[in-house]
Amino acid sequence: MVLWLCGSLWMGVAAIAVVDASNSDSSSGSGGSTATDRSLVKLETRSGSRPWVDPDTPEDVRTYVTSRGDTWELIMSDEFGDVNRNFTAGADHLWTSLEMPDGTNDALQLYSHDMTSVVCDDDEEGLCYLQIKSIDEVNNITVWNNYLRPPGYQNSTFYYRSGMLQTWNKFCFQGGMLEVRAKLPAVLSEDSNNTDIGKGNNARAEQTQYYPTWPGIWLMGNLGRALFSSSTARMWPFSYNECNETVFNSSNQRISACDSDPGHGLNPNQGRGAVEIDLLEGGGVAISSSIQIAPGMPSDYRRAAINESLGDWSYCMYSQGCATIGANLPGVPTEYYEERGHRSWYQGLRYGSNNYCIVDGNDTQSYSLVAAGMENITANTCSLLYCPASNDVHGDMGYIDGDRTLGHWNINSNGTCFPEMNGYQGVFLCDPDNQDSRCSAPRNDSTPKTNTMEPYNYQMDALSANWGIHMGVYYDYVAYQLEWVTGDNGYLRWMIGGHPIFEIPAKSVVNTPQGGNKPNPRLTFPEEPSYIILNVALSAAWGTYPPNPGKPCRGDGKDPEANFICDSFPLYMKIDYVRVYQDASKSSTMAHECDPASHPTRQWILDHETDYVDGNNKLVEVHGGAPCRDNNDCNIPFSVLYTFHTGICNADTGRCECINEFWGGPRCTFQLGATTANGEDASEVTFGPPLYAAFIVLGIVLFLTFVVFVVVTIRRRRQMRKDAEKTKEFGNMTYVVSGMKNAKSMASFNEMAVTTPNDNDDGSPETRSSIVSGPYHRFR
Repeated sequence: MVLWLCGSLWMGVAAIAVVDASNSDSSSGSGGSTATDRSLVKLETRSGSRPWVDPDTPEDVRTYVTSRGDTWELIMSDEFGDVNRNFTAGADHLWTSLEMPDGTNDALQLYSHDMTSVVCDDDEEGLCYLQIKSIDEVNNITVWNNYLRPPGYQNSTFYYRSGMLQTWNKFCFQGGMLEVRAKLPAVLSEDSNNTDIGKGNNARAEQTQYYPTWPGIWLMGNLGRALFSSSTARMWPFSYNECNETVFNSSNQRISACDSDPGHGLNPNQGRGAVEIDLLEGGGVAISSSIQIAPGMPSDYRRAAINESLGDWSYCMYSQGCATIGANLPGVPTEYYEERGHRSWYQGLRYGSNNYCIVDGNDTQSYSLVAAGMENITANTCSLLYCPASNDVHGDMGYIDGDRTLGHWNINSNGTCFPEMNGYQGVFLCDPDNQDSRCSAPRNDSTPKTNTMEPYNYQMDALSANWGIHMGVYYDYVAYQLEWVTGDNGYLRWMIGGHPIFEIPAKSVVNTPQGGNKPNPRLTFPEEPSYIILNVALSAAWGTYPPNPGKPCRGDGKDPEANFICDSFPLYMKIDYVRVYQDASKSSTMAHECDPASHPTRQWILDHETDYVDGNNKLVEVHGGAPCRDNNDCNIPFSVLYTFHTGICNADTGRCECINEFWGGPRCTFQLGATTANGEDASEVTFGPPLYAAFIVLGIVLFLTFVVFVVVTIRRRRQMRKDAEKTKEFGNMTYVVSGMKNAKSMASFNEMAVTTPNDNDDGSPETRSSIVSGPYHRFR
């Protein structure tokens, strides 16, 4: 009994010591969100299952060889095999659905919890998948608008409902490979009059109106929560870590490198933001892959401004229809941009073919002809004869991955679908009171200020490629992939089925052109801990939209095509799986948590919680919930320090349930935070008695154990001496044993054998029983 008590107390002291030591180094503090706290212990499971990996992920896809030949390991996956998933706040270990209107991009839809679910086909294959549903439904709601003058509530009509899932503040990663296998929404019934139908999977999508939704699979830095504008103002999409007021006004960046004491658990003099990386967005006949980043380039380095007196309109560059010289494409015509005396826009971007499309001989290019034509482009537009297929005359035209057989970046040598530089290159962002002429609606002098938010005005840039798609993206599941390596030598690479579509080398972002009237900001290549977003939107402002945008879908009901498209709702985006791989080597800088020491987020979010949540979208801790096969998937490994259970695998749900209040995370293997959301000091919050008290108790127990040991030893030796004296009395006795000759048997206490418990010890009178009552000791 004494030894069991000692072991239990020692276990407890060890656990407290680990927590106390790690808390003393914490710079983030709080333990009030679902994100894991970098300051506490995170252990692997007893079974070896990674915390975020779905056990249903096949073993043969748990590693990935990158485009550079490195092998990365699977660190997160969701195979969407459980039809009982509930994605409302607090219900799922990984995803959270939203319940709110979309106030961005002239959106036409509300997001609702019941638009996201896991379903399984009832055919022989029985494939299970995540389903995001979009329906035609009119909703009138009242919303707050900071940009009204004066700010106030307004009645708004939304004509559709759809779904959005986020891993915000649950799962984030910095660098890695994101792979999502998806089928995009489309109107594909045989009687739809969609002439794209029946041409095969490799046919090019051409009938935009039959793909009316705007699906998205994207990433955003954890400091900004998509749709919550209070969290993204002056935060999105910054990736800037310099303090130089002559280059950029630091007051425009909410967390600036000029701040030596930012508080909220942040690192001093570190510029932060919520950069956006879009694996894909949009639909119709092309998909956009991009990054949104800030601060953007000054006007000296941008495409020429439109001259409306020439009859140009705001969006003429999308069709290269601008009459203004230099307004269609940066670098075109050659002479106009050479007169600037410096380069313009981002240099060295890489574009590759979507070879799943059928070949069109009219699109086939010759590298030598294009290279010759680019020496002096005199036209105000591009042509396949003298421009790269991407229309990016500053793009990289070297061999793809240095392999001559793969052809040149930027050249459509196969005549298949090819990405083009997006005409959309960003927007100028302003607060409601701003009077900068570049704002979309600058305040005039006669309009009083609203004073609803901190003043700001800054340019954000979009580095984007629109790539033509084949019908297979609507008929079948297609694997969309993004490789992301952080640092000045890193890159972002978009792929479809392993084939490169678009790549941004870090040097294109870090080494921006210089030499204009104003210095060009040198950006940080994206490195924020970023979460995953899956959604389907509908918009009146983008390349594809539903019938009668801004009105009920059917309008006056007299257009048969519109009626048929509207009758085809609901439409679905289906996700077979989501997987993330990372470099797990010792030299790797990749991480997969939302609050890493290099880029803290936790305390900031807790201290500004109202910027990130509302009544329908709360911040709720979720512990456990990862899919499991047995209890070993939900427990920390046994060791000298840890000999207790932290979770169980619920046999009914197949999900982990945490049973120890001090352990959480998806598999109950993360020690929970020791600092509360209200700012209580970590040193005042422990998982048991204070450390000094635990050691005092331990000392007393060890002393008592020693006393008992001495007493038992003395008594045993006395008994052994008595037994030895009895043995001497019979020392010369002779025994006959089975006809053998006489033999002497002499014994002393020094020759006595002492048996110990063995595997067959069942505690019966014939054997000695162990003093330990069981193999597990739970410390609380």
